[in-house]
Amino acid sequence: MKDLFKKITWLVVILLLFVMAINFRIESAYNEYIFKKSDQLPDIQTALVLGASVKPNKEMSDVFKDRVEVSIDLYRNGKVKKILVSGDSKDVYYDEVGAAQKYLLKEGIPQDDIILDKSGFDTYMSIKRAKEVFGLDSFIIVTQNFHLPRAIYIARKLGIDAYGISADLHRYDIEERMFYREKLANVKAFFDVGGK
Repeated sequence: MKDLFKKITWLVVILLLFVMAINFRIESAYNEYIFKKSDQLPDIQTALVLGASVKPNKEMSDVFKDRVEVSIDLYRNGKVKKILVSGDSKDVYYDEVGAAQKYLLKEGIPQDDIILDKSGFDTYMSIKRAKEVFGLDSFIIVTQNFHLPRAIYIARKLGIDAYGISADLHRYDIEERMFYREKLANVKAFFDVGGK
């Protein structure tokens, strides 16, 4: 029984060290491609807005709305010419992409400059589809600070010339919860790109 407990303890320690190593790698790998201000970014054709939750009234959550707001700022300042919104659009009752599109149109972004990906079910799929389905080999990823290292890591590992801009326009109630979720999501991202 004692030997079994020792083995389990060592397995847990090794697993924790493995998770910590992956998180360190992802969070430090591509920091030079992450920016807080739009004037620091290169001019690139497209902004990729990663989806986030939509409220029961079909409006975007604060996290999602801030991402869309930053993409509008990039567009108006000539940093991008197109906005690709990628998210989960399960049905008429839950439609991340539709909520963002409605807001972008209301803010005067032309329909021709809005691209919609309704099958961006997670960060990896959104980025992979931007390359494989929409033919993009460079873009600016718009999301919050807690999410940017993972998103840029995935994109760069997929051979995309990706840059990121922070969409942290507010403090969010979910920040502490997202911190722990990101640690596990980083492990998934590591395996998504083949453990590189």
